[in-house]
Amino acid sequence: MLRVDIISVVPDLLLSPLGHSILKRAQERSLIEIQVHNLRDHTPYRHGQVDDYPFGGGAGMVMMPEPLAVLIEKLQEERRYDEIIYMTPDGALFQQQTANRLSMKEAIIIICGHYKGIDERIRERYVTMEISIGDYVLSGGELAAAVVVDAVGRLIPGVLNDETSALFDSFQDGLLAPPVYTRPAEWRGASVPAVLLSGDPLKVDSWRHDEALKRTEQRRPDLLDDEFFGKT
Repeated sequence: MLRVDIISVVPDLLLSPLGHSILKRAQERSLIEIQVHNLRDHTPYRHGQVDDYPFGGGAGMVMMPEPLAVLIEKLQEERRYDEIIYMTPDGALFQQQTANRLSMKEAIIIICGHYKGIDERIRERYVTMEISIGDYVLSGGELAAAVVVDAVGRLIPGVLNDETSALFDSFQDGLLAPPVYTRPAEWRGASVPAVLLSGDPLKVDSWRHDEALKRTEQRRPDLLDDEFFGKT
């Protein structure tokens, strides 16, 4: 079972994405345990203060080091963590292979940044991995953390009803997924490719691979560069 502890100043943002559908069922079946911690409950400062003005001036606020250190060290007293992850726009771009590796861990902490981010000394002392989900800025790291947990959680054995389905997702083999079809075979003048109705699994697999390669060449030719897909 994977244990995920998420540190946030607005934990309610995570209630819906982590409390429904696949992740809800995975938690009910004890395949993954997700605990969201309100940083304000662990600050030593009055009135739940967790942020202050940046040294050197400038707009915005910075998350203070002591509240984060107090909570991280409290969690570390309870168990060993394989990774302490900070969600940040300047982190490494999140990719499927990163999700694959994280799904094999036993316990991780995810820090959700807010305001202008966290004090650099926390990053230097505690953080072992920094992740970005794209080249844009969100109001906080909560939605990004939910993306990571969802991508990782669905890879844990037993979480999906069909345990092989995750193996055929886009990016698992470096390619985008091929087109998919369902009933009816004829719909408003458009037909399902005959090979999918042939009952020949070898022909179907070959068609799917060819279509995946074609789609990747058209839409994401960068994925065909081994150097790009090797980045994590």
